Amino acid sequence: MVTRRQSIRLAAGIAATVLATAALTACGDGDSGSGDKAEVTLSLVAYSTPQAAYEALIKAFQKTDAGKNVKFKTSFGASGDQSRAVAAGLKADIAAFSLEPDLTRLVTAGLVAEDWNSGPTKGFITDSVVVIATRKGNPKGLKTWDDLIKPGVEVITPNPFTSGGARWNILAAYGAKANKGADKATGLAYIDSLIGNVPVQDASARASLQTFTGGKGDAILSYENEAIFAQQHNQELDYTVPDSTILIENPIAVTKNSEHPAEAKAFLDFLYSAEGQKIFAQNGYRPTVSGVDTGVTFPTPSGLFTIQDLGGWPAVTKEFFDAKTGSIALIEAKHGVATVATSPSASPSK
Repeated sequence: MVTRRQSIRLAAGIAATVLATAALTACGDGDSGSGDKAEVTLSLVAYSTPQAAYEALIKAFQKTDAGKNVKFKTSFGASGDQSRAVAAGLKADIAAFSLEPDLTRLVTAGLVAEDWNSGPTKGFITDSVVVIATRKGNPKGLKTWDDLIKPGVEVITPNPFTSGGARWNILAAYGAKANKGADKATGLAYIDSLIGNVPVQDASARASLQTFTGGKGDAILSYENEAIFAQQHNQELDYTVPDSTILIENPIAVTKNSEHPAEAKAFLDFLYSAEGQKIFAQNGYRPTVSGVDTGVTFPTPSGLFTIQDLGGWPAVTKEFFDAKTGSIALIEAKHGVATVATSPSASPSK
C-alpha cells in the first residue's frame, strides 16, 4: 500500500474560490493582436478538476509563437453536465472531459470526429488513479476499501449521474471488491454498503472537495490529482493510494465545428508537448506521453486495473449507469439519490 502524508495549514477562503459549477471566463494573459496574425478566441469546455492546470497551460501556450494571438473562454463543471451542454449547443473549440462516454456523446452528435482517439495516446490527455483522502493524521485510520464501509464512517463522493469523477470512484471500489468484475455480486454488495455511508452526493468532484474542505465527512474518494491539488492549496489532508484501484483516463478533442481549428489543434499539440505534460504533472496528473521527463514521480499500485478489465465503457455504461436499469442506478435510487441528470444552461456567465 502506498501512502502519502502532508500536513499543511488550510488557507483562508480556498474553498470559496474554487468553482464547483460551470463558469465561463476569459483568459488573455498572453500578447494580444501582436504581429500580423489576427487575434482569435478559443472556447475550452472542461470538467471541473483540471481548472488550475488549464489556467497554467493557457498562460504557457500564450507565450509561444503559436499561442501569442490566442485568447480563451473557459467553462469548468461536472463532466457529464459539460458534455450534455456542448451537445445542446454550448460553444466549444476544445472539449476535455473526465471520461470517454462524455466525449463519445459528442461523436454521436456529430460534433467530434470519429477518429478522435486514433493517436498514440488514444485521445487521452492525462491519467490519474482513485485514492482515499482523509483528514490530517487520518484519525479514523481509513486506508482500505473495507475501512470505508465501517459503521459511523462518512464518505464523500459525487453523484455518478452528473460527475465523471464519481463514476471512476464507484468503478474503482467495485473493481477492487469484485476482483476486476469476476465477482459481481460481491462488488455490488460493497457499493450498496458504501453508498449507505455517503451523506451527500454533489454534482462534481470539485464540489465534493468543497464539501469535504468545509468539514463534512471522514474520507473522500478522489482523483489522485485532486488530492494533490488540495494539498498544494494548503488543505490539511492525507491520502492513500489503495493496492487495488482503477487507472483514470481523461479524453480531449477538437470539435468539428470549431471556428478556429488550426489554433485549437495548436493548443492540443501544446498540451501533448513535453512542456504541457510537465505542467499537468506539476498539477498532479500522470502524463500520457511516454518518455516525458516531468520531474514528478507517481506510485504504481500493485493491483492497478483499467476500464477494459471491467468490460469497456459501452458495456459498463449500460450495465451500471443506465438511468432506469443500471445496477448502480438501482442502488442509488434505493438510497434516494437522483439518477437523471439535466444539462446546465449554455449561457456564458460574466
